[in-house]
Amino acid sequence: MTSNTYEFKVEGQLTEQAREAFCDMDIEESSFGAALTGRVIDEAHLLGIMAQCRTLGLIVVSAHRIPGGHTPAGHPWASTG
Repeated sequence: MTSNTYEFKVEGQLTEQAREAFCDMDIEESSFGAALTGRVIDEAHLLGIMAQCRTLGLIVVSAHRIPGGHTPAGHPWASTG
């Protein structure tokens, strides 16, 4: 199975609850906010991540697919659990 890698930028600092909710993503924080990077397997998954951000009160500044960011089968992010 192939998935796409996405980056989500959000305003402000992440709470511990948000860090736990996105524990399967790489998180980079800076003075302006945070960047969450991880695999997205389909549109429903993408919408679920956006809904989770809304539930946690995060303001999404941008969300985009990283060009060439396909995650091949066998990569740790591609594992099905």
